[in-house]
Amino acid sequence: MTVQKSPQTALIHTDYKAPEGFEAFPGAIHHASTVLFKNVAAMRSGDWKDKNAYTYGLHGTPTTFTLEARLAEIEGGNHCLLAPSGLAAIAMVDFALLKSGDDVLLPENVYNPNSELGRWLSADFGITARYYDPLIGAGIAALIQPNTKLIWVEAPGSVSMEVPDLPAISEAAHARGVLVALDNTWAAGLALRGFDLGADIVMQALTKYQSGGSDVLMGAVTTRDKALYDRISLAHMRLGLGVGADDAYLVSRGLPTMRLRFDAHDAAARKLAQWLKARPEIKRVLHPAFADCPGHDIWKRDFTGAGGLFSVIFDDRYSEAQTDRFVDALKLFKIGYSWGGANSLVMPYRIQHMRQNWQDRGILVRFNVGLEDVQDLIADIERAFGEM
Repeated sequence: MTVQKSPQTALIHTDYKAPEGFEAFPGAIHHASTVLFKNVAAMRSGDWKDKNAYTYGLHGTPTTFTLEARLAEIEGGNHCLLAPSGLAAIAMVDFALLKSGDDVLLPENVYNPNSELGRWLSADFGITARYYDPLIGAGIAALIQPNTKLIWVEAPGSVSMEVPDLPAISEAAHARGVLVALDNTWAAGLALRGFDLGADIVMQALTKYQSGGSDVLMGAVTTRDKALYDRISLAHMRLGLGVGADDAYLVSRGLPTMRLRFDAHDAAARKLAQWLKARPEIKRVLHPAFADCPGHDIWKRDFTGAGGLFSVIFDDRYSEAQTDRFVDALKLFKIGYSWGGANSLVMPYRIQHMRQNWQDRGILVRFNVGLEDVQDLIADIERAFGEM
């Protein structure tokens, strides 16, 4: 029934309904904070944890539910939750699974904000965070305490590139009833199947390859276990970790080309890394696909690709001031954090300040190889070497 309305009310309420049957390749973008219910019974029967219903925009719309389902399928999981950033996804896991008196183990090469979060948990929440050698493998069993509830694994470390033995760590953890959370951002869910190798939770920063445009912040947590998913969902709700529909659409739009882009990044990065390996300015190339990278044998066994991120260590004769001049002299490589976008990036790290027992005195510089012509990138680096 059409209701007679004043012009002002007609600006807000309309009787028009678009016809059904429209179909196109892009999914629809559903913007919503308020979700409307057909009647009171539908409102009272709605459950925010039920992905077959909608209760409030924060808990999901068709746009976010569709992205979650696609990400879970790519990762080989069953359930996925989105978060506003990779760090928010990490925090969601920690606050879902840890309480005062618990213990969490993190690798020494973990993503630095995750390391900072561990220190915050220890300082203010009564949760002990301890750090382990990323190459410890099955030896992690000796570090597991009765109150250890969670072990984080980063494969590989996104700065120093050590490749951990995820199956060995997972086996040791599960023997003591400890959960394993994998940061799989480097491999994008394409080059490492975390669940098949023992991970209980797989986290990613969708800011990287999934988006591909260097313009979105988002994270995801995926599980296979429904009970575990329910625990994380509760933290997701309590922390209010919603994502915007437009951002979810941008990530969804990037997925069809992600494999092609990831492989292109990988091929170019290997060419550039091989060239750098022969340069006298460079002492070591830290690329998991290279035999002298720590954990290479694990990478060769467990991974099917490498993406565009790797690091180098300059020869000891170069000071930090000189390597800073090198970085500043680059034109195609822009100085910035993150990776996975079309533009190449570079970042110098004071790795000795980030890691305990780091022995190498050379300056570490990380490269993200974008989608430019690799010969142009080589020429850019060669010219910058001359300005050190």
